[in-house]
Amino acid sequence: MLLSQLKEKAEKAEFVLATDLDGTFLGGSEEDRDALYHFVRTNKDKMLLIFLTGRSVDATLPVLGDQLIPSPDILVADVGATVVDGRSLEKLHQLQTIILESWRGEQAIIERLDGFEQIERQPVPQSNRVSYYVNESEISEELSDAIAELGCNAVFSDGKYLDLLPSGVSKGSTLELIAKTLAIQPGRILAAGDTLNDYSLLSCSTKAVIVANAKDDLRERIKESERVFHSRKNGAGGILEALGHFKLAHLPESKPTAKRYGSADLLVVCHRLPFKETEVDGKVVRNLGSPNGMIATLLRFFENGSKGSWVATSAESSRSPESYEYNVPIDEERLPNVLAARVPFTERDLNLFHKRFAKEALWPVIFSFPGKAQFNEKLWNHYVEINRIIAGRVAREAAKGAFVWFHDYPLWMTPYFLRELRPDLKMSFFHHTAFPAADIFNMLPWSRKIVTSLLQCDHIGFHIPRYVENFLDAVKSHVPAREIERVPSAPRYLTFGCSLGVESHATAIEVHNRVIKLGTHPVGIDSKQISAALAKGSVQKKIMELEKEHEGARCILSLERLDYVKGPIEKLAAFEVLLEEHPEFVGEITLINICTPPPPGQTMLHATRSKVDQLVGRINGRFAKVGWTPIHYYYRSLTFEEVVAHYAVSDISWVTPLRDGLNLVAKEYVAVQRELGRSGALVISEFAGASVELQGAILTNPYESRDMARRLCQALKLPDGEREQRMRMLGDIVTQYDMDRWISDYMLNVEREVKAEPSSNPLFSPERWSDNIAARTT
Repeated sequence: MLLSQLKEKAEKAEFVLATDLDGTFLGGSEEDRDALYHFVRTNKDKMLLIFLTGRSVDATLPVLGDQLIPSPDILVADVGATVVDGRSLEKLHQLQTIILESWRGEQAIIERLDGFEQIERQPVPQSNRVSYYVNESEISEELSDAIAELGCNAVFSDGKYLDLLPSGVSKGSTLELIAKTLAIQPGRILAAGDTLNDYSLLSCSTKAVIVANAKDDLRERIKESERVFHSRKNGAGGILEALGHFKLAHLPESKPTAKRYGSADLLVVCHRLPFKETEVDGKVVRNLGSPNGMIATLLRFFENGSKGSWVATSAESSRSPESYEYNVPIDEERLPNVLAARVPFTERDLNLFHKRFAKEALWPVIFSFPGKAQFNEKLWNHYVEINRIIAGRVAREAAKGAFVWFHDYPLWMTPYFLRELRPDLKMSFFHHTAFPAADIFNMLPWSRKIVTSLLQCDHIGFHIPRYVENFLDAVKSHVPAREIERVPSAPRYLTFGCSLGVESHATAIEVHNRVIKLGTHPVGIDSKQISAALAKGSVQKKIMELEKEHEGARCILSLERLDYVKGPIEKLAAFEVLLEEHPEFVGEITLINICTPPPPGQTMLHATRSKVDQLVGRINGRFAKVGWTPIHYYYRSLTFEEVVAHYAVSDISWVTPLRDGLNLVAKEYVAVQRELGRSGALVISEFAGASVELQGAILTNPYESRDMARRLCQALKLPDGEREQRMRMLGDIVTQYDMDRWISDYMLNVEREVKAEPSSNPLFSPERWSDNIAARTT
């Protein structure tokens, strides 16, 4: 807020709570903290909340980012030396200028006190102050004289903390300055604290409370009086007592009404439903679609009969359609206890939410193309609103202590709202995409808010270790985070010699006294579904047709959705280089280039398609000869059976995205080749997440056309023995870590890392998932 806005709010405020954080506002029992925070949120328009802390602004960010803790109107940090707006964190310059009038600066203090061996600089962020450790018995006369010479205000607390501040500055003086500037009468202010660091705060002419857990030295120096109340309760409970004691606010006699819980033990939260609805003869028919793919996989989590809910957006005529069924069956026969919890939005809502904001602002940054990103504050606010509404629906569906599993970046802000609504829930967030380096991610104007939201989860999952490390770097750029567990990446993942390799990765961090687990969970493919498809007569017939169509030529398969991230233009340029530099391949190889059209409405991809069309035409025009066309180009979607048939006939799978979270095409190709006993070759981009997992593939740099051409040439010339050995390695990896293994590993990981105590929730039965693994390995 601007200072003028703060003045306006202060005029309307019935009272002001000016409180220390650690041990005070953040102290006390969980029940008392919940009660105080609920009271503050309920009365946010009737009061002004000021945090006064010895922490720096940076060190306070975890508190400000915790959705369960109310945000202050004003933050006073650095023991009174820094004043910022509590929400925007912008300095309140009119106040800051007054505070720093006599400040000689950090360097002058450090130089003057250099040589006093009894003091040690505190290794914490500091602004407008210099903080040391020193034992009280070692504060010599010489040290005191040096501090006095500097004209600093020295605040000594807890027997070891020495803070040197601008002259006359303390928590108390800054509170008085705020009160004077905003024209707040002292009698309307309640100050709260628990250590000698708060002595000046509690010595003002305001009403004050010393909470029950306060240090004895503070209690001895400030006795109970008409102005000062010594509470019977610790921390937050003491503040509530004082508000009632001084009659500053009306406190409810009873606790807030108990929350109403839903019945779902597991909630999968996606931005789309697991089915498509069509109307047949006046009746709505829900089609689950292809049995392969991520949606079908996630539905398996419900197959043990647990009560579950799939929460997702649904395009409707309005946000509150008449006679609307919010909960509908997904598959009554196979999943009788699972409902789709539809969250209705208009087509315009969803277009702005996903196609405009998520795809045009978030997607380019996620895949390290920030230059293509389009940032729009109004669209961000709309995105946040959609996430808030989804969180409300999840809160109503979830049983007490339920497990909520979020999927992908369109829902980045949902945990932020859900944690406040339902602190009892266990939450995991899985990223199906890449996660960019911190310096790229932080180009998002809302990066801190996104990180804050994700940190509300108990577990955050990624495909590979590199993305974990990128996320951790992003976290550390916004809040203090401590690594508490780290493991080697090998042998599961490549570490050296590839662009996305890392030697080790964090598996747990601590942020503001909360432990958040981080996991690597590269998605597997459905081996059973591939086997079933290959056994179909229609697929076998299609394989024979394709083999006849491409008889005499070695087939290179490129199968990808049309997207600049997939590098379709760079791939075609490399293929042209290959034909130019290796004329022996003209007439001998065929590139089967299948581009799946993107969903309608993604206008930013029009230029990509136009360029692809031009390149295909140019290359075919240059190199085609009678009976042979170098590129067979298809701009359409294929059925899964058609895709499997193309995998079967292709000698090489050429997977060269500029960036990709993982890439299941590469894994599916390997699975088909293994199932048929064939030994094709896989050439994969170093910047596809799967490249660090698929040991045996030929890695290539998609940003260098000659490297792509050279690696493709290498694949074409592989000796039979080496090609078979590589495919055997790849086949072992893909088979061992298939979709079933991904499900089992993920849930076992969540059970082990998130659930602190044994759970009665059948979803967290280790036997269930262990049996799943055993069934496939015996």
